[in-house]
Amino acid sequence: MASAPVAAEPKSLRKGVLCILLSAFGFALMAMFVRLADECGARQIPAVQKALFRNLVAAVIAGWAFFRRPSSVRCGASLPMDLKTWSDLMLRCGFGAIGIFANFYALTHIPVGNAMALNRTAPFFTLLMSWIILGQRMILRQTLCVAGAFVGAMFVIKPGLGTLSGHALIGLFSGFGAGAAYTFLHKLGRKGIDGAFIIFFFSAFSCIACVPFLVCGFVPMSCLQVVVLLAAGASAALGQFGITWGYRFAEPRQVAVYDYSGIIFAAMLGFVAFGQIPDILSLIGFAVIIIMGLALHFRQSGTK
Repeated sequence: MASAPVAAEPKSLRKGVLCILLSAFGFALMAMFVRLADECGARQIPAVQKALFRNLVAAVIAGWAFFRRPSSVRCGASLPMDLKTWSDLMLRCGFGAIGIFANFYALTHIPVGNAMALNRTAPFFTLLMSWIILGQRMILRQTLCVAGAFVGAMFVIKPGLGTLSGHALIGLFSGFGAGAAYTFLHKLGRKGIDGAFIIFFFSAFSCIACVPFLVCGFVPMSCLQVVVLLAAGASAALGQFGITWGYRFAEPRQVAVYDYSGIIFAAMLGFVAFGQIPDILSLIGFAVIIIMGLALHFRQSGTK
């Protein structure tokens, strides 16, 4: 029988929450730039090509952050040393790459809001995979808070009858890929693996995975599209660093619900960039998401 997980200290939990919020904002910025990329040129850019820029920028930033510290490279505790840890790292990369490709595919073929909402199912899958893989039990309050936040997300997106078919199923699969990847992030964090190294290895892995698809399907881009996609990559790097450190500071079951704030950030950026104004159902969804997050945070902060 799995032992009950030890809750993070209040200071560590606050750091985890802040990192997840920064991550959500970064990924919302990324989604905005991904949408802008298709509007800045005459031809639509394939999802895998967009993903290459997203991962290439993250690889450069993470590589610089890690390799500029010689002590990090020499320190055995910061790098995977055994087969099981390398296996966890490869699973993190595999699930993460699947999540990115599926998300970018969905952003290309269905409305951005729908794709964002389907991808925001990641916290639900994180909690589910944490239970299956890590043996971390969820109490009723945590389950209800995450379920409530998911309902709030559905108010925001207002899915139609055809949402869970065709291209949208791939969007939902992006949530599963991301959620599973975040679970392995937490495992690696508990082992003391350097966060910058994890991001660098994952980004390099994803870049290599893009190459076979681009050999026969690369689409020429305008200078503006290149700039926009580089901005998308920088925003994704912010999101990746935030999510990596967030799950190092606290357990997935404690902070996963805050990932839903990305929907709120996306709506705010949509208003600024595209003049989109949320309707009453969206505002209700925002309120539900915030209330669920606060309920979960304050109860956990008051629990030793």
